[in-house]
Amino acid sequence: MRIHFIVHAHFESPGAYLPWAQQHGYAVSWSRVYADEPLPQDAHGIDMLVVLGGPQSPQTTKEECPWFDSRAEQEFIAQAIAAGCIVIGVCLGSQLIGEALGAPVHHSPEKEIGHYPITLTTAGLQDDNLAHFGPSLVVGHWHNDMPGLTPMAKVLASSEGCPRQIVKYGDSVYGFQCHMEFTREVVERLITHSQQELEEARGKRFIRPVQEMREWNYQEMNEKLWGFLDRLLAAHQK
Repeated sequence: MRIHFIVHAHFESPGAYLPWAQQHGYAVSWSRVYADEPLPQDAHGIDMLVVLGGPQSPQTTKEECPWFDSRAEQEFIAQAIAAGCIVIGVCLGSQLIGEALGAPVHHSPEKEIGHYPITLTTAGLQDDNLAHFGPSLVVGHWHNDMPGLTPMAKVLASSEGCPRQIVKYGDSVYGFQCHMEFTREVVERLITHSQQELEEARGKRFIRPVQEMREWNYQEMNEKLWGFLDRLLAAHQK
């Protein structure tokens, strides 16, 4: 099993995805695009592609962010999907999946930063890979936007502030607007590099105080993510 991560900023991290991969002994490779590491030439040899979040938007141009080539990432995501890879997008990554499949990113009704509950939809409760989440689960958030929907996409979870928290684009293709990979270390890094954003967002409905984000226990959420990954991989290998 080879897992490839696309990372968009030095303060972003795969978080809980990495110990899951390491515990299972899976091979891991990287495209740290902020450090000028290239995307793979093709999806050959990749079993799972995980496209992480970042401060960019799918609409961000190379003039605005020279190391971020949205179109190239979308093309690679589409290629990985066509090749039958498992593809998971987180935040920006979920939006890039939608764009790669012809569904433009949308602005979320509310900005969300911190930990807030998501609620599974009927489709989410019926999805075997998410059934262990239960009807509702508190998870991490850090976003303004949400992924677009293709005609075949299914919304599996929503929140009070965002109607598209988990989107299923295909049997092995999932977009997570929420951040179930967050750990205290990941959140601390984001806090450090987001002081202006946090100051500007103060007083909005779904913005947790920094100290609450630092003290919250992310373990249960991480374990739910690991259960999802185990189930998704087992179903994919049938």
